[in-house]
Order: sequence, then structure tokens, then C-alpha cells
Amino acid sequence: MITIESIEPIEYVEPEPEEIKDIRIMYHADIPHIKPIANGDWVDLRAAERVCMERGDFREISLGVSMQLPDGYEAQIRPRSSTYKTWGITMANSVGVIDESYCGDNDIWTFPAKADRLTIIEKGDRICQFRIMKHQPPVRFVEVESLGNPDRGGLGSTGRS
Repeated sequence: MITIESIEPIEYVEPEPEEIKDIRIMYHADIPHIKPIANGDWVDLRAAERVCMERGDFREISLGVSMQLPDGYEAQIRPRSSTYKTWGITMANSVGVIDESYCGDNDIWTFPAKADRLTIIEKGDRICQFRIMKHQPPVRFVEVESLGNPDRGGLGSTGRS
């Protein structure tokens, strides 16, 4: 039988602080400089040009920056939660991934936008956000005859009763 007296106390160990990663940045437009968000780990990006789009238009909107990411990291770009409501644009490829090799002076980041209505985006408007992530670890694929797990029921099955 386990009693309170027989349980060894667990010593709390403060985790080591993570090393701060440097991201080298070059600005190609007169826009407010990028800074991390105080209460989150996403960083807002701004349109580097004034853009007028009609319904159905596609445009790569310049974000006015080139960056050199730390080795072993990639940037993931996504629309801000208010982007569609404010401008009626969606990111044409759902998510943008920029790896650390896209780091030349003229490797300017863009936001591939598709408009669902007439819209005007002003230079400096915050239209998307990014965060950096470590690359996935090395993986290998092992072919099997069965995965040995029950079927869940197909895509969207968690919402059905």
C-alpha cells in the first residue's frame, strides 16, 4: 500500500532558458519594422505596397522583407484571423513555408492573395503573420500490411454522432 509518507518529494528543476535565435532582416519598403508580439509567438507582416484587387484577382503582395532564418528552421506564413473579414482575401495556397535557403537580398517574402470581393489593401496594413519552426526530425517510412489500429471513420468523422 502506498501512503503519503512513502512518496518521495519531487524536486522542481527550472528549465534552461531557450537560446534566442537571430533572424537577419533586410527591409525593401518604408514600413513599420517587425517585432515579436508580446503575448504570442506569431509575428505580424505588412503589405509593402498599396494593392487594389477585384473579385477573382490573384496577386503576390510584397511583404517588403528578406530574411535569413537560423539554420534548421523554416518560417510558416498564414493569414491573420481578421484578414478575410477586413479585405476579403484568402491565402491562395493555404500556408506558406519559407526555408532557410530562401535568404538572398532579393528573396523578398510575399503573400499570395486571391480576392473574393473588390478590396484595397494599404501599404503598411498587417495582412499575415509568421512564426519559425524547427524542421521535422529525420523520418523513414516502414511499409506494413496493416497498421493494427481501428478505423476512425473517415475525414470529418469526429463531428458526427
